[in-house]
Amino acid sequence: MSGTQTHVIIVAGAGPAGMAVASALSKAGHEIIILNRDIKFGGLAEYGIFPSKLKLRGGLKKQYWELLQQKNVHYFGNVSIGNGKDLTVEDVRGLGASSVVFTIGAQGTKAIGVEGDSAQGVFHAKDVVYHFNRLPGFGDRPFEMGKHVAVIGAGDVMVDIAHWLIRYKKVERVTAIVRRGPVERKYNPKEIRSICANMDLEGIKSEFERIKDRLSKVGQNPDDVLRVFTDEFTKCEPKVSETKMGFRFLASPKRILVDSNNRVRGLEMEDNRLDPKGEDTVAVGLKQYYEFPCDSVVFAVGDRVDETVGLPYKNGMFVTNPNKTANDPDDALFQAYDDSTGQVMDGVFLAGWARKASEGLVGVAKRDGDWCAEVVERYLTTKSGGKDAKIVLDHLHSLLRNRQSRPVDVNGLRALDVAERSFAGKADCIGEFKFAANQDMLKYIEQGRM
Repeated sequence: MSGTQTHVIIVAGAGPAGMAVASALSKAGHEIIILNRDIKFGGLAEYGIFPSKLKLRGGLKKQYWELLQQKNVHYFGNVSIGNGKDLTVEDVRGLGASSVVFTIGAQGTKAIGVEGDSAQGVFHAKDVVYHFNRLPGFGDRPFEMGKHVAVIGAGDVMVDIAHWLIRYKKVERVTAIVRRGPVERKYNPKEIRSICANMDLEGIKSEFERIKDRLSKVGQNPDDVLRVFTDEFTKCEPKVSETKMGFRFLASPKRILVDSNNRVRGLEMEDNRLDPKGEDTVAVGLKQYYEFPCDSVVFAVGDRVDETVGLPYKNGMFVTNPNKTANDPDDALFQAYDDSTGQVMDGVFLAGWARKASEGLVGVAKRDGDWCAEVVERYLTTKSGGKDAKIVLDHLHSLLRNRQSRPVDVNGLRALDVAERSFAGKADCIGEFKFAANQDMLKYIEQGRM
């Protein structure tokens, strides 16, 4: 702890990074105020990991409940931050806390830049993940995928989306569209177990046959690559549908093809070759195009932060300090920076996906939060004790009342938990019951308090 000084710290965002920051700084004796856009805490852990991973989610929930029950931790759910939201960045900074840590994730989606990307049947991976995890605003929205779904990407998110399409939507075919080759795939081999029972092995062999000459040209032995690729299809989860899962390698989507109703009917693709680039490879377009029929397209190509929040923003990211700091060079990585003035935003820090969009999942976000907490602690040693927590909390309550906001505290979360458990028999594909609308949650929270 910074001497014997106690400080008030606001953590905006209650996902793995924010909860790690809050946990570390509350253990150091500081007063923590958590502001969270969603009613429920958890962020990526609640709405971003595959729903069937109930053991992982359950363990995280237990830790987070324990944190929120600490006397020096104050939770405000259903409070959004941004221009035109419950609070602006300036409001939050003006509450009088010694520091503010933004761990609000990456709520924007990367611009795809493909002609036709507004057609019916084009989806962003994040929206699909939010849908099957029942995030309010997404959970009750229809996602009509058709029979054949093309998923653009070769990472773990592609696998999660394929898993949902195979296990729950039971579509006829899923094809992962990969810009480079099989060697450059990004998913964790353990994750592929969720879908490998549905692999179209004959289709995969013919796909390798199609690209074998291009693999050989960069010194990759096609037979060896195929063997390593398919050797990962072990310990597969039991097959529950007849969906066929395949891959299309060395392919870049150039245009989304639509029918007369502006509905996806296929992709115009460009064939790629691989060129060596240091120890890695790069995909280079061959200017050879073909049509690939499909009924919908999901872009699993990463995220960017939401520029409407009101923090300094550039190239899909909030801006951090480009200059090394004197006491610890790495501290700069977490400091918010106003590049219009060339000044560090004093006492404002970033962690998790708000600092580095789409960088790793729960474990990486937690480590980033732990690291950020150390940076904040070093900063607090340079500050005398801040305002009393009661003053800051009274100011916050007053602001939220004036904005007619409906914040949810830990008692409200308990009432919601009781209500959702009472509906457990109505659990759907996600393995647990969740309300998909904020209004429903607020109704049961208010009933539970009566």
